[in-house]
Order: sequence, then C-alpha cells, then structure tokens
Amino acid sequence: MRRIETKQLKPNMVVARSVSHGNTNVLAQAGMVLTVEAIKRLTELGIAAVYIREQYVPETIEPEHVIPDILRLETVALARANLSEAENYLKLDLNRVADTVNSIIDELLASDDIVVQLTGIRAFDDCLFTHSVNVCVLSIVIGISLNYNKSRLIELGVGALLHDIGKTRISPAILNKPDDLTRRECEQVKRHTTYGFEMLRNCAELSLLSAHIAFQHHERWDGQGYPRGLRGELIHEYARIVAVADVYAALLADRPYRPAYTVNQALNILERMTGVYLDPRPVSALVSNIAVYPVGSLVEINTGCIGMVMEVNKAAPTRPVIRIMVNNSGRQLKRTRLIDLSKSTTVMIVRALNDEDVDKLNLRQYVSVT
Repeated sequence: MRRIETKQLKPNMVVARSVSHGNTNVLAQAGMVLTVEAIKRLTELGIAAVYIREQYVPETIEPEHVIPDILRLETVALARANLSEAENYLKLDLNRVADTVNSIIDELLASDDIVVQLTGIRAFDDCLFTHSVNVCVLSIVIGISLNYNKSRLIELGVGALLHDIGKTRISPAILNKPDDLTRRECEQVKRHTTYGFEMLRNCAELSLLSAHIAFQHHERWDGQGYPRGLRGELIHEYARIVAVADVYAALLADRPYRPAYTVNQALNILERMTGVYLDPRPVSALVSNIAVYPVGSLVEINTGCIGMVMEVNKAAPTRPVIRIMVNNSGRQLKRTRLIDLSKSTTVMIVRALNDEDVDKLNLRQYVSVT
C-alpha cells in the first residue's frame, strides 16, 4: 500500500484504503478500481492523495487502520455535530462523546501492535473535524504508552477531541484564509483557547481537566506559548500530550500552501521541537509507537539494494523486515529475499524513497496497479 497524490492517479489503480471527505460519506471504497470519472471526482472534491494497493504486495501485509473505518467516520461525524452545536450555542452531546472515546480506547487497547497501525494517521483534507479525531487517537496512544488507567484515558480523549472547539468562535474567513494572517488576526485566532475553556468549563458532564486541554494545548514547554505563558510542568500533562498530538497530526495533513510531510520529516521536526516547545516525555511515547518506515515503503539500504518494508519491529522501529527487490546494480530481482534488519548489525536503511525516486529509478510498477 502506498500513498499517491491524486494528480498522479491513473485508471485501473486499486484503492487500498477507503477515502472519505470529513463525514460518513465514503467517496471510494477499499478495493475499488479507479476510473477516469472517479479520479475526476476525487480531484474536484479536493482529495489530496489516496492509498493505492501495490500489485505485488500480499494482502496480508497491509497495515490495519488505527481504528476501524466505521468508528473513525462516526467519530468525525460526531466531532462535526458537536462543533456545529457549539457554533450555534447549543448543548453539546458530551455523553455520546465519552462513549465514542471509550470505543476508541477499547480498540487501541485490544491492538497487539499499535506501531504498525499508526501509519494510518493522515488527513487528506484539512477540516477541523478530521484533525480533531486524529489528535484524539494520537493522544490516547500516548496515554496508553504512559500507562494511564481507563478513566484518565477517557478524560484525555474527550478533551483531545474537543481541544479546538473554541475555533467555532473565530471567523471562518480568518481560519480559512490562504494568505498570511495579520497580527490582529493572529491574536483573534489565539483566543480560541480561552473561548474553548469557557465553553467547556461549566459542562457538568465534562471533567474540568478535560476543559483545561482546550485552554492549555498551545502553551509551550519553554514558556513561550499562550494564553498564559505557562512553562514546563505548570502546564497540565493532558495539555502537553495533546500539544504533541496536535503538532504531529498537523504535520501529516495536506495544506493549501504545502503537501503533507512524510513520517520521517515529521519526526525530525518533532525532534527539533522537543525540549523547547514540546514536553520530551509524551514525544518519546508517541515516537515509540510510530513506524518510521511504514509497511509498504520502498527503502534503500547501505549495500545499494532497494527493498520494501514488510514488517515493523516495535522494539527497533528503524530496523524493519524488508524484502530486497532491486540489487545494487539497479536490476529487478526475480527471486526476492527477506532481511530482518533487527538481526543484522551491518545492514541499515539509508533513506526512504519518495515519488521522484520511484519515477527516476523506473519503479512505478512497484507502487501501483496497472
């Protein structure tokens, strides 16, 4: 399975992961063979990229989603409904939010190996609802890694899902502005943390600690955040966790002004922010659950050979199991071989191949169905 930009899609490619657009309407089901009309519709609706099934990859190695599609879509719809209610000054359905978060927690706790599944966190649209769901899932994963009990996970997850609710009080013209914001507009956007806290703090069904996530998720480890300029452990740990999830989810989202960062790029940025903007502890907890080289990635090793990642080693995420498919002379092999890098001290990955590499090396047949 490989992520392909929509502009590079071709007829007869097979969808590997269902495509939705911020609600419960699925635009393309997994297994669907793309047509010219389907590609045109995806383009018109602004879908930035699609996961495509590789011809040569056995179905058994495709990573599962972080949570089931139906639960993810229901949660996006729930986030949409609650943000709409908040925008119209209506009562939030917080009991349903807690039930949905509880279902997400159960799914994640039942997973034997979250690290493989985290490759599914990517927003193909930049809507607030999808982003909120991704932040919720990532925050819960961090909480699980920090050995949170069920009640704390629910408090964390509910607060994470509603962390940006204050943006319903900000003008859409400002939130969706494609150009740089003015200083005055920036100050207006910053107020969403205070607005969110005021909206949630008096909800009887909601923990005050969950409400503080909306208030503090833009505070920074070095004290340079807002709205209060809190530093270090003066920021509640829930908010520090959501800050990490918020940054990572944003980096993996396609934006009008830039394409999504790769996992490696996002991790490098997180590393640079750690200890300055972000608390090192939740960053480490998140990184330990991320497949640096996701299943289906094409990588080059230090021998010059090219292979595909077949399995992720959670204990050594930078040293997965790969299938060598191209030798160091650039010749595609008829007989491929598996290498478990966790058991090899001399072989290592030097880089992950991007779309330009794939085209330059004439490896497109390895990343699409023709």
